[in-house]
Amino acid sequence: MKTASDSSLPYGLTQNDIDLLFGIARTALHKTIIEGDHHWQPDLKQLPDPLREPAATFVTMNTDGKLHGCIGSVEARLPMALDVAKNAIAAARHDPRFPVLRADELDRTAIEISILTPLQQVPYQTISDLMQKIRPGIDGVMVARGWQRGLLLPQVWEQLPDPGEFLTHVALKAGAGPEIYLAPDAKVYIFQVHSFTQPAPMSHRQ
Repeated sequence: MKTASDSSLPYGLTQNDIDLLFGIARTALHKTIIEGDHHWQPDLKQLPDPLREPAATFVTMNTDGKLHGCIGSVEARLPMALDVAKNAIAAARHDPRFPVLRADELDRTAIEISILTPLQQVPYQTISDLMQKIRPGIDGVMVARGWQRGLLLPQVWEQLPDPGEFLTHVALKAGAGPEIYLAPDAKVYIFQVHSFTQPAPMSHRQ
């Protein structure tokens, strides 16, 4: 797992808190997929204060090294621990791009938890202007217009390093083309993430 000194972690988290978040994510998956318990939630009273504070998180599943689900929240509404549990289950079972994660795949699945900073709206006049205001490799991007909404995490810059291509794929996630950015009622937001990855349990046994 990627580690960091406690002083470099966000939101007052400690490395133990990060370990607890991964434990919560994996317990949520086990309870739901193995035991069929769709109502399990972590006991907030037993958790450190930072995990009880509202946070926006994304949880990404990679099975056998390949993406198998990624779902999250863009606004901090739930306590961090509950948000991670909810998004872990959603990424494993409700990402429409992938089949439901099976019980026999759990030990082959790595988990990445991303904790988002608050959204910041970006003022711009043209798409070229917008591209100048987005930092490749640092900023995640969300476009919103009415009910349409598309988002890519900063990690996706590794696959889409060109700003124009990145913005096009954000638009596609919203079910639109690049012209969405020219709509007068379209809004673009940027955010950053603190991300942590836990390898698949099976990788420790090899």
